[in-house]
Amino acid sequence: MTATTDEETPLLPCTGKKKATPLPAFQFSIVLFLQLAEPLTSQVIYPFAPQLIRDLGITNGDEAKVGYYVGLMQSLFFLTQAFTVLHWSRLSDRIGRKPVILVGLAGLCVSMFCFGLSTTFWGLVLSRSLNGALNGNIGVIKSIMAEMTDDTNISKAYAYQPIAWSTGSTIGPIIGGSLARPAERFPQLFGHSEFHKKYPYFLPCAVPATFSAVAWLVTFLFLEETVRFPTPIAVLLGFRKAKATPPASPAPEPSALAPSAPAKSAGLVDDATEVDKPLPLRALLTRDVVVAAGNYASLSLVDIAFRAIHPVFLSTPIALGGFGLAPPAIGNLLSIYGVLNGVIQVFFFARLNDHFGSKRVFMCGIASAVPLFATFPLVNWLARERGYTPLVWAVVVLQIANSVAVSMAYGAIFIFIQNASPNRASLGATNGLSQMLVSVMRAIGPAAANSLFSVSIARHYLGGNFVYVVMLAMVCGALGVAALLPRHSRGRA
Repeated sequence: MTATTDEETPLLPCTGKKKATPLPAFQFSIVLFLQLAEPLTSQVIYPFAPQLIRDLGITNGDEAKVGYYVGLMQSLFFLTQAFTVLHWSRLSDRIGRKPVILVGLAGLCVSMFCFGLSTTFWGLVLSRSLNGALNGNIGVIKSIMAEMTDDTNISKAYAYQPIAWSTGSTIGPIIGGSLARPAERFPQLFGHSEFHKKYPYFLPCAVPATFSAVAWLVTFLFLEETVRFPTPIAVLLGFRKAKATPPASPAPEPSALAPSAPAKSAGLVDDATEVDKPLPLRALLTRDVVVAAGNYASLSLVDIAFRAIHPVFLSTPIALGGFGLAPPAIGNLLSIYGVLNGVIQVFFFARLNDHFGSKRVFMCGIASAVPLFATFPLVNWLARERGYTPLVWAVVVLQIANSVAVSMAYGAIFIFIQNASPNRASLGATNGLSQMLVSVMRAIGPAAANSLFSVSIARHYLGGNFVYVVMLAMVCGALGVAALLPRHSRGRA
């Protein structure tokens, strides 16, 4: 009786668990530090965005339209990013990760200062568009992390990754909620400042902008390049001729223990020179890459829909279907998510991923979005019937805690994406392709979700809860896409 095998079965049986390779502490810490710029700049506007739209007067006092304009403003960043992130990531495969990250951090810094100085809706539109177009760091930083790790420590690396995002997601809303309209909140310090009266949201935007400038300096001075043979920018622009390419190391001899098989099976390459050569875009469209990228996109759509609706729901009056909180309270609630996400993922993600596998962790994360959206009408009903009682606050905190399980799925799908890359030199392009799809979903998600929220309230569809029914259907679709993932995440080429 012969044992059955499939394309996911290893050719050689595992004789024991490999010892984990230590992470490069200093460089890995720098990468985590750089990642703080992303959540800080994105999360800082969430607590005051609804009030900012009201102050601009673009809704003419119609509260139901606030969600529409907030969603549109949130979507602009991802819409412009969708057009550029693949190009930035592919460029990083050629010229190196460091120059692209420097451009991205500069873009974050300038755009956030512009956002804080904007007094018109079109000024906000231009600032957010500039933010997304110049920022290609999301995919590039993931490539750096993949190049710093191997199969023995990648889950540990992605367990630490939420430290940066959680810290930024904690501090960002606190900054946005506490420092918005400083002339009113801190009259002794800013009450006589005409500048802060004219630009009431400049101060919370200036903090992440300044951090991005500091991160730029840290990158320039200390970050080491991870691309093996980057092309100098002067050569790429034609100002200087390229030097001779360093000789590639010879390909290792096939092991006598391994059975004979095609050299390029399972995404492996037999020519060492090909390992260091970025592949054309068409060659990246393998089944593994498409399935992993599609699942990353579906997860992001579910997650961004919740992140977009949540602050608008919290700020909408209870009588209209929300929770009726002020920006400082919203900032404090959103910061709870950052703390819980960081603690839980750091201590539990690697263990869960190694024990249950990336696919199970990912699918459980998607499935946890079902109670996440179902809790919204429950919170509003409890607030209507009983007011701000301990019970309703417990449900609100429970909802935020449940969103951590959704975030747990990110680490799992990142592992699938890195392992799906056809070769090491195409990591940037693979991450860029995935991030492009995600940016499209994140551009659609906030505008669509908040528009549905506004329409549900204005026309009282299903008692104002029509948006949550649509969101639950979207989660079911994401679970169907997740079923296409392979049972095990294959080792990297």
